[in-house]
Amino acid sequence: MDNAARLQYLQAMGIDVWVPRTGVPVESVAGFQVGEAIFENESKETDWVGFQEQVDICQKCSLHQSAKQKVFAEGNVQADWMLIGDAPGQDEELEGKPFAGQVGLLLSEMIRALGLQRDEVYITNIVKCRPVDDKQLKVEEMATCYDYLQQQIAWVNPRIIIVFGRVAAQKLLKTQDSLSKLRGVTHYLESIPLVVVYHPAYLLRKLLEKRKAWQDLQSAITIYQEKHE
Repeated sequence: MDNAARLQYLQAMGIDVWVPRTGVPVESVAGFQVGEAIFENESKETDWVGFQEQVDICQKCSLHQSAKQKVFAEGNVQADWMLIGDAPGQDEELEGKPFAGQVGLLLSEMIRALGLQRDEVYITNIVKCRPVDDKQLKVEEMATCYDYLQQQIAWVNPRIIIVFGRVAAQKLLKTQDSLSKLRGVTHYLESIPLVVVYHPAYLLRKLLEKRKAWQDLQSAITIYQEKHE
């Protein structure tokens, strides 16, 4: 979808379109910190490959038994923006990347609303294997995979995190609050601002909620800009 068609589509939904004058800058970092270790620029590519290989052979929970392949992540490992969902679905498992298919197309539009492209952000899920029959994640499945996500956050060291959907938000924020309570509030994961947004899969089913998601993205832009003025 070209930019003109995208704007017409959003305007047809009654959404006030935010058009950035310039893209949101993505600044490089000197290295990735994990615990006491620093992975410098010349070695981080090798470190990431090794880390992904570790995830690919993981058998810590039963999900690996039915998984056709692990869905690790996509995007820029030096990104300021980190986007986190709950688990891969059928399209994601087939393509081997998070947020694929129609869900992925909508996510790409949401990323463009931030003034960015998919290769300028870092996208992942809490769980790297598709749940059997796309059933809701079990607590132990999220707990087993959560260490991998924590390491990804530490390595990317983003300036802001966007979390999609109730399941991922509750896990990251260690709460049972409803999505309606978690939206519209600036949370923090350690010192990193975190914004909760409706999952794109939900928005495909509930078109009227897209306006709220658009507002949440605008809030995230404001938070990012205020933090880095």
